[in-house]
Amino acid sequence: MVFKSHMEQALAEARAAADRGEVPVGAVLVGPDAKVVAAAGNRTRELNDPTAHAEILALREACAKAGSERLPEHDLYVTLEPCAMCAAALAAARIRRIYYGAADPKSGGVAHGARVFSHPQAHHVPEVYDGIASEDAAALLKDFFTSRRKDVPD
Repeated sequence: MVFKSHMEQALAEARAAADRGEVPVGAVLVGPDAKVVAAAGNRTRELNDPTAHAEILALREACAKAGSERLPEHDLYVTLEPCAMCAAALAAARIRRIYYGAADPKSGGVAHGARVFSHPQAHHVPEVYDGIASEDAAALLKDFFTSRRKDVPD
């Protein structure tokens, strides 16, 4: 099987999230046959749910379709380094690989901050690949927050 990145679809989900006024993060879950089984963008504001991160929404959809809380042969493409909450959920779901775009030194939970997968308490440690389309993902976030600051009165 030839490797195919699904980061472009994750970026499209992130752009759609930004259009809804959400922090532009997008996630795509791919099954063992390399086909997309779930895709989502952040919806925390829309759903009034602090757990409605793109990764969590994609996990919920994929688990429902699989009829299982575990997705051991699935890979995640996400535009931003998962936070600690999302990293823990991805470990619990036994996600095989995580491909992420921009690093998140402030709130990341994989390479920064909590570093969830480095703890002996981690139930599962997926393979992690960072920097996939990182410039595009970082630009989306920077543009989003720059426009938000412009809208705030002095």
